[in-house]
Amino acid sequence: MAKGITTAELDKLTDAELAKKLTESKEELFNLRFSAVTHRLEDSGRLQEVRRNIARIYTIARERELNIRTAPAPKKSAKK
Repeated sequence: MAKGITTAELDKLTDAELAKKLTESKEELFNLRFSAVTHRLEDSGRLQEVRRNIARIYTIARERELNIRTAPAPKKSAKK
């Protein structure tokens, strides 16, 4: 089975965390592509895995826009 992010893990993230994860994945994909061009890429399967993770993130974000999925409720502080 793939080592990537599962949709269950992505469901637990807020919209801001999801956007941050997308940015990190895009940066990783850029670095992997650069390594592939310079023939220094050790794990070629990682390219496909990162692309699929990015697609999962986009899917979760779009489903939240369409109200198919809901974002987790904001965490409340313990102040009284």
